[in-house]
Amino acid sequence: MPATSQPYRPRRRRTAGLLAAAASLATVGALAAALPADAHGNPSGHGHKPSRYQDVQLLSFNDLHGNLEPPSGSSGRVTELQADGTTKTIDAGGVEYLATHLREARKGNPYSITAAGGDMVGASPLISGLFHDEPTIEALNKLDLDVTSVGNHEFDEGAKELARLQNGGCHPTDGCYTDKKFKGADFPYLAANVLDEKTKKPILKPYWVWKKNGVKVGFIGVTLEGTPGIVSADGVKGLQFKDEVETINKYAKELQKQGVKSIVALIHEGGFPASASYNYDCDASGGGSGISGPIVDIAKNVTPAVDALVTGHTHNAYVCTINDPSGKPRMVTSAASFGRLYTDTTLTYDRKTGDIARTAVKSANHVVTRTVPKAADLTSLIGKWNALAAPIGNRAIGYISGDVGNVGTESPMGDLIADAQLAYGKELDPETDLALMNPGGVRAGLTYKTTGAEGDGVVTYAEGFTVQPFANTVNLQDFTGAQVIQTLKEQVSGTNAAAPKILQPSSGLTYTLDLTKTGADRVVTDSIRLNGAAIDPAATYRVATNSFLAGGGDGFTTLGQGTGDVVGTDDLAALAQYLTAHSSAAGPLTPPAANRITIVQ
Repeated sequence: MPATSQPYRPRRRRTAGLLAAAASLATVGALAAALPADAHGNPSGHGHKPSRYQDVQLLSFNDLHGNLEPPSGSSGRVTELQADGTTKTIDAGGVEYLATHLREARKGNPYSITAAGGDMVGASPLISGLFHDEPTIEALNKLDLDVTSVGNHEFDEGAKELARLQNGGCHPTDGCYTDKKFKGADFPYLAANVLDEKTKKPILKPYWVWKKNGVKVGFIGVTLEGTPGIVSADGVKGLQFKDEVETINKYAKELQKQGVKSIVALIHEGGFPASASYNYDCDASGGGSGISGPIVDIAKNVTPAVDALVTGHTHNAYVCTINDPSGKPRMVTSAASFGRLYTDTTLTYDRKTGDIARTAVKSANHVVTRTVPKAADLTSLIGKWNALAAPIGNRAIGYISGDVGNVGTESPMGDLIADAQLAYGKELDPETDLALMNPGGVRAGLTYKTTGAEGDGVVTYAEGFTVQPFANTVNLQDFTGAQVIQTLKEQVSGTNAAAPKILQPSSGLTYTLDLTKTGADRVVTDSIRLNGAAIDPAATYRVATNSFLAGGGDGFTTLGQGTGDVVGTDDLAALAQYLTAHSSAAGPLTPPAANRITIVQ
């Protein structure tokens, strides 16, 4: 049964940040400032009547996904646009550095709030995922996170486990990992649009109000309505996910009735900026012109009572203004993912009206550089959990001759996983014909350069866990050739028409993806081949997928209609087995060429 909402424990007293940091690189997007001269006076109010206007600092980030250590490869870099139009990459991320940056940013800002946009946990590296993300919750407590919305990945292990992360207690199966009981989050998770289907009430708090010296700012947290389509069925059993806009507007009215007029929405849904550079000027051609995707329609319809939108889910970086329903610009931000960026937003609070002076809102994304001192308390936390994970994580499972990337419509890492699942499927049933891997399940690539003491080219279990952390099983099902063709067309049609999800194919499956066409026609039917032969619509094919796809996840409804089901081992075990069998120190595996899909643009 889903967890019911439980009382939120009072926040533990925050300790002041002690570490200094170098200046962060930033990109600034701002609404035109137009305030009286006393707008920023006397922030503390000591000995004087507080000024009418009070700047409130809002620090935010999203989609951490348990990345406590600096992410490797492209997952640990951001792209910065230079003045001459060129770009450069900057190594970024790691909670030891994030803590230092946040603590430095808070200095001189007595009215400071830190908020997050969901997916703090789930799809996590071994150091967190192996322990059901308790390490990440402990890290977020040390980061002095004040509040976060839930994201879809907060439901990877179901509502009961989410309630445990909030309220504490040892894992019901694995027990306690240390001699101390897990205390849970000392910040509230907000789930305004996630309801218990029986009680019709939110499973966690729908909103939370920050208060200081008469200043009140309300936070409403929602995840994307489409969460059930991208999370395993068991994770969302017994839950209902409501429309984001309707939910936010409902609770904004409730907050207003309570006298809270300054409101921020934490929305685990996002957009796609026109540039991958974190400092791209999203408003260069006018408010909202540089961003597309679901967040645009959400932002245009969320009530004007909401003063800013902190978003996530798409792992992109942007600071944009999008007009609210009254036609006034409103700030919409996202700080990429994996702790590589944080957003610093200034909300100017009007004590007379109790609202935010929207003409003064300014915001900037800052890089979490690794050139600053590490926060010692986070270093200690990482060391503690790494020591517990080391016996499992340091085991070598294979060898590679170069980086196996996870970037692109078809990626080498995606192909490698599909090949591993096909090989494992043939062990279960020699009649297995092909395998398909969902791109969202490929969480990282494999890097050739050593990340520890294992040596260049060595793949450890911990690195494999970072690639495939979901503990899905490898399932076999029978489909007709017509169903296989339909599955491939579902990559670019139906719920995936606007944002295609291209399945990663195993060796032998080839076809052409014509992006000059629209909808299902983008998959050229006559081009689909298996080992050189055309797919026969009337024949039966044995297909290996992970359990998420086998349940029809990611909009692949046809994959939920297979027959002759066989459930095998977990997908990471299949990958580890394949790497061990197909590589050695003397003969490392060559990364797949990612040339199974011919793309026409």
